[in-house]
Amino acid sequence: MPRLTRPTLVRALLCAFVPTLAHAQQMPGMDMSQTPKDTMPGMTMSSGTLGAYAMTQDASGTAWQPASTPMQGLMWSSGGWSGMGHGYADLVYDHQSGPRGDDKTFSESMLMATAQHSAGPGTLTFKSMLSLDPAMGPYGYPLLLQTGETGNGTTPLTDRQHPHNLLMELAGVYAVPLAPASSAFLYVGFPGEPALGPATFMHRFSAQDDPAAPITHHWLDSTHITFGVVTAGVTHGPLKVEASLFNGREPDQHRWGFQPLRLDSWSTRVTLNPTRDLSFQVSYGHLHSPEQLTPDVNQRRLTASGTYNRAFTGGNWQTTLAWGQDRDSPGDGEPGAVLNAWLLESALAIGPHTIFARAETVQKNDLVTGSNAAAQVSETTLGYVYDIPVARHVALGLGIQGTVNYVPAPLRAAYGASDPTGVMPFLRLKIR
Repeated sequence: MPRLTRPTLVRALLCAFVPTLAHAQQMPGMDMSQTPKDTMPGMTMSSGTLGAYAMTQDASGTAWQPASTPMQGLMWSSGGWSGMGHGYADLVYDHQSGPRGDDKTFSESMLMATAQHSAGPGTLTFKSMLSLDPAMGPYGYPLLLQTGETGNGTTPLTDRQHPHNLLMELAGVYAVPLAPASSAFLYVGFPGEPALGPATFMHRFSAQDDPAAPITHHWLDSTHITFGVVTAGVTHGPLKVEASLFNGREPDQHRWGFQPLRLDSWSTRVTLNPTRDLSFQVSYGHLHSPEQLTPDVNQRRLTASGTYNRAFTGGNWQTTLAWGQDRDSPGDGEPGAVLNAWLLESALAIGPHTIFARAETVQKNDLVTGSNAAAQVSETTLGYVYDIPVARHVALGLGIQGTVNYVPAPLRAAYGASDPTGVMPFLRLKIR
């Protein structure tokens, strides 16, 4: 077994951030959907990060997705290390209509890389994810009916999507085989993603081509960037059970650097992948003071989701159905709001063509300042992307999406007499 020495560790970290420095191979042409027969002991990059299963089953953090999901990115190997890299950069023109709408041209991006090496009886994996989203400014981009976090530390973001942080994940995972179909793992991140909710929307095939974040984001996967997380778990065949200690506070308006390390919240998640095409999860978490502007309010979050993926010659189809519930616990002892959200999204890719759709409905009580009354708001989105190869592992996508937002009568005075709409034409460079 190769020794884990300081020179090889330095090389791995460099390769994790600049995967093109090492020899790369295109992932879509490789069959990674079956679990290798010789992965115990000493799992390889053709196995999953947490155990001996198909690497295509890994999603964001320690989340799972269906094993038949296509893996888009570059594979590399060097000096006993192996890994992969994936990323995209979008240039988006955003038009949101109505009295609370706005226009903006912005860029959003993500670069993800991993490096893996045998270490003792198990496997060590380093994970990194970066974004240049802070360059769009602390107020993010216009997105009707979106809420959560702040752009200036004094007022909440409403009808806008916050930018993601420069550092979205810097984490390490150590997994040890327990039996031919079982393993134990420890995940440590600063920042990282706890075991709460489905795979983050940027990593779901059913959502990744939509340039707009879901308005259910803060009911399902908003904890995907937390400055301090420790997750321990076990896998046994199609089952994964895990628990996390993490920092419950959402990132503040300072998106370029690190934020205080805390482990004041907890969560647990059970995931079942009964077939290669299906993945289900149920999770529960207690978030300590998640919102900067309401520090005395804690939150309990319950989520459940299922994802179906179907790969076929020349294409792929994936659909995700998810439910989330946020239950606030104000510090004054009074009962807090109980708010529910539903999401249904799907993407169909055939050759260079991708069609995606999303439908959401969510109860929100923070769309109008001074009112705590919950309002049921909804939206439907339809979009299309056409990919043009521009280099060996890079494609240029030409896309557009349109959204219709539905607001109840009590919000008509704020949003206008007719249902407001949004449209986002965009260009995308993607590593594939």
